Amino acid sequence: MRTRTMGTALLLTGALIAAATGCAKNDTPSDTAAKPRTIKAVAGCGKGSWTDPSDLAPDRKPARCASGAPAPVQLAKTRKLTIATGTLAAEYVAPLEMAVKKGEFEKEGLDVTLKVLPTPDALPLLAKGDIDAQWAAPEAAVMNGILGGFDIKWVAANFSPGPGSKSGLWVRLKDGQSASHVAMAGRKMGTMIGKGSVISYPMDTALKKHGGGLDKIQFQQLGSADVLTALQNGGVDSAWLLDPVWRKVDGDKRFAFLGGQPQGEPLGGLLFGPKLLKEDPDAGVAFLRAYIRTVNTYFAGDYKKDPAFVAELATLLKTDKAVLESTPSLRMDWEIRSGTTDRLQKAYEAAGVSKGDPLPESRTVDRKLYEEAVGHRS
Repeated sequence: MRTRTMGTALLLTGALIAAATGCAKNDTPSDTAAKPRTIKAVAGCGKGSWTDPSDLAPDRKPARCASGAPAPVQLAKTRKLTIATGTLAAEYVAPLEMAVKKGEFEKEGLDVTLKVLPTPDALPLLAKGDIDAQWAAPEAAVMNGILGGFDIKWVAANFSPGPGSKSGLWVRLKDGQSASHVAMAGRKMGTMIGKGSVISYPMDTALKKHGGGLDKIQFQQLGSADVLTALQNGGVDSAWLLDPVWRKVDGDKRFAFLGGQPQGEPLGGLLFGPKLLKEDPDAGVAFLRAYIRTVNTYFAGDYKKDPAFVAELATLLKTDKAVLESTPSLRMDWEIRSGTTDRLQKAYEAAGVSKGDPLPESRTVDRKLYEEAVGHRS
């Protein structure tokens, strides 16, 4: 129910802020610009390896280097890094898992362990330096944690949906309604994702196009297996359906797709804590270099056109090959768009899960490490 969703988000927020005051190493926002680093040109990474962050065009081509670039730069001493992730089964985690499998981190002198941890457990550990990075998103809990003192920044993105994706907001049509004319105010939405998720931003955008908004609908939080069933049997009027669940209603005239994550705008990726931001930025750049090289080598375009690679990916993610093939390739993208955290925070405010004044992007985002990895001088 709505109360349950709101209560969970606010309890999480309170717990993280309390933890922040007890475990954050300092209250000064990290800033790699405070210690100027030499940026050198990188072979295989030319003009196409960086795009203007203000470019929000849906058809924007993501930054790319040549396959195999940027080349590894072995650290003088091996670093052991622990990266938290909420799952190892989702396709958006595949570049990290592939980087481990193909030895891309090892080439940099990094011994990387991927550890499954939910965001509430991982954030305090990241702020303390007990883990080094988190593969997640700048959710409301993250923003509230930074506000409370956590020294954390979003340093690289993950993906945006491909043009053929219909992962997002689906609605059961009433008589006389169509996808272009649906009144959403007052309707009930089923979702497995709470209001503090980054999905609140595209969800709010889609709802407002149809007279709704996060403050004008009723939420019913459901388990992942129950969202589709509730939509199909009329238990809820609308639902946020993820890959590949939306395939079950695609083409059914009783349902309409109203919108999803903006194309060309990633909403998640890598969060670094104080260790990689301040204490050992060389390791932070090395980690991003390996991640970016993996994207350029294995996920540069429509990677699902290669049946052998899809089979390898299915084995890596422990999922069915047919399930992977049923949805379009993700548009892997390490760059962060300007203003994304501003838009996210507006959605969190509308959902009632944020506290305090919005944080400026300088407190939440640091692009300098991935720019150094590809040799871009800002």
